[in-house]
Amino acid sequence: MTCPLCSSNTPLHHTEVSGGPFGASVTLCETCLTQLTGLPDPNHWRGLAGAMWSEEPAVQVLAARMLLRLSKHDWARELTEQLYLDDETRAWADNVALVTNHRDSNGVPLAVGDTVILVKDLAVKGAGFTAKRGTSVRGISLVVGNDAHIEGRVAGQRIVILTEFVKKK
Repeated sequence: MTCPLCSSNTPLHHTEVSGGPFGASVTLCETCLTQLTGLPDPNHWRGLAGAMWSEEPAVQVLAARMLLRLSKHDWARELTEQLYLDDETRAWADNVALVTNHRDSNGVPLAVGDTVILVKDLAVKGAGFTAKRGTSVRGISLVVGNDAHIEGRVAGQRIVILTEFVKKK
C-alpha cells in the first residue's frame, strides 16, 4: 500500500483526521505524519497534486491543509486555486485551529474566532497607539505557519499579536 498523500511505498501508520466526522482517519507514511505538525519539506509534498483529487474526504482535507501551509510556494498556491471541495469537506479543511499549536500565555489552545484578552500593554508598531492590558480582542485569526502569532482587531486596526501576551476568555 502507498501513502495517499505522497505516494511513497513505505510502512504506513493509522492516524485520525481532526475536525470532521467521528473516526475519520487515514494511513500515512512516517514522513507525512511528522511533517503534518512539524516543519514541512516542500519537495516532499509535490505529490499533493494527485492527493487533492482523492475520493477519500480525509485525504482531501489533509491535502488542502498542507497546501495552505505551503502557500508561500507558487506551485502550492496554483494547486490551491485548482482544488475543489464540496461544502462539508471545505468546512472540515478550513478548521485550521485543529491542526495548529497556537496556545495562549497559559497554554490553552486557541481557535479561529476565539476571544482573547491582552495580558500586557503592547506598543503597536506603525499604528501609533498602545493596546492596553485587559483589552478584549474578538474573532481572532491564526497565522498559519507561525504558532506564536495571531491576528485581531484592536482600536479599529488589524494587528498581529504574540500569543504569549494573550489569554483565552
